[in-house]
Amino acid sequence: MRELTYNEAAVEAIAEEMRRDPKIFYMATDALPPLLQEFGRERVRATPIAEAALTGMAIGAAGSGFRPIVDWRQVTFCFVAMDQIVNQAAKIHYMFGGQARFPILYRAAVGGGGRVAAQHSQSPYSMFMNVAGLKMFLPSTPYDLKGLMKTAIRDDNPVIAFEASRLNAMRGPVPEADYLIPLGLADVKREGRDVTIVALAWLVHEALAAADELDREGISVEIVDPRTLVPLDAETIRRSVQKTGRLVIADEAGPTAGFSAEIAAVASEDAATFARLRAPVKRVCALPVPIPYSPVLENHVFPDRRRIAAAVREVLAATRPAAA
Repeated sequence: MRELTYNEAAVEAIAEEMRRDPKIFYMATDALPPLLQEFGRERVRATPIAEAALTGMAIGAAGSGFRPIVDWRQVTFCFVAMDQIVNQAAKIHYMFGGQARFPILYRAAVGGGGRVAAQHSQSPYSMFMNVAGLKMFLPSTPYDLKGLMKTAIRDDNPVIAFEASRLNAMRGPVPEADYLIPLGLADVKREGRDVTIVALAWLVHEALAAADELDREGISVEIVDPRTLVPLDAETIRRSVQKTGRLVIADEAGPTAGFSAEIAAVASEDAATFARLRAPVKRVCALPVPIPYSPVLENHVFPDRRRIAAAVREVLAATRPAAA
């Protein structure tokens, strides 16, 4: 099977959907040359640096029968458009009593690794998870990104595509045939019996590397990639935790009120899953500080395979005996 980079998979998904539906158009402060060359300036708009305007324009266009895609580029650039996102895009279908649809895809790069300091290295997706009316996903592979992106473009609701900056150049197999991945469907990236790791985006790959190391110690790790943040596939996560009895969560965002806390709640609030837990849930997250520019300090702030492996060993060490 051919291979594409993470970024190429996203662009291909958009191009395929634009060929399929002439109502789709693309807006970004830095228009993508492949899309501009194929679809022209009417459907691929290079815009001023005005994210509040782009975000709001997309809402009006969607309500008028179009299917806009807005590329915020870095997720922090959309903070100037929070009113449009939170008070308009997320609520407008509900406030119109369901009489109009607002199909919008917003794209946003998240995460560190680029040495671009505090304002360009954030993973604030839990802020948006707290807003009813938005769907969102964060894939770890080119295959997942393309399939989820195409599904999101066809969805009749506002969707945010969070894309991990660290993965842009990562290559992976992507079929040439058309395919979709449903929103709300997690993927078990590795089967195991001793510990479940729920990991996001780049940390899926760090978790896989940690699992290889732990396997040499006789520790079998199962890795679950949620892929979609909202809706969340809680059942796949619970089934895995019920099987292994232990849970480690790896998230590039900080721990406070974050996605990792949501996953811990998913496991502990369900009686059947909680009954199977044999050790405290362990989270491996970024330190709760602004992201440093210094490469050495940035590496220190973010979790990696070493910290994930250490967390698995800690959970195993804290395991209580199985009930008789």
